[in-house]
Amino acid sequence: MNRKKLQKLTDSLTKNCKHLFRAFDKDNDGCITVSEWVYGLSVFLRGTLEEKMKYCFDVFDLNGDGFISKEEMFHMLKDSLLKQPSEEDPDEGIKDLVEITLKKMDHDHDGKLSFADYEQAVREETLLLEAFGPCLPDPKSQKEFEAQVFKDPNEFNEV
Repeated sequence: MNRKKLQKLTDSLTKNCKHLFRAFDKDNDGCITVSEWVYGLSVFLRGTLEEKMKYCFDVFDLNGDGFISKEEMFHMLKDSLLKQPSEEDPDEGIKDLVEITLKKMDHDHDGKLSFADYEQAVREETLLLEAFGPCLPDPKSQKEFEAQVFKDPNEFNEV
């Protein structure tokens, strides 16, 4: 498979997945190794709930400090919600949504989400896995990716 075809294939899989590079680059060296790429795809395509929770939490922890802060929640929710033209101050609605989210997910009540908070909330309600925006491929994209990749194994032997 040539580079262009692989790029097109992975673009369709990850089109809604912001911050993908940072989440795949586990050692934060600015490069994704083959093992990081394979592990990332493994989580995307066949990951357990635990693996997907860890991956999504890493995506949502924008500054990598081990917590999802109010500011990070605000930033992600603002990016993922549509603005209504009639709203006077859409930021107020997002701030309210952040507060509601904290009430639901912040189990230790420290004003930010640790992985333990996030994990407990997701185990109680799995829809919260992607609470701050899409970071996993949708089932249709996943099936299309797998169909293309596993269609002809000899295609990977092309130079």
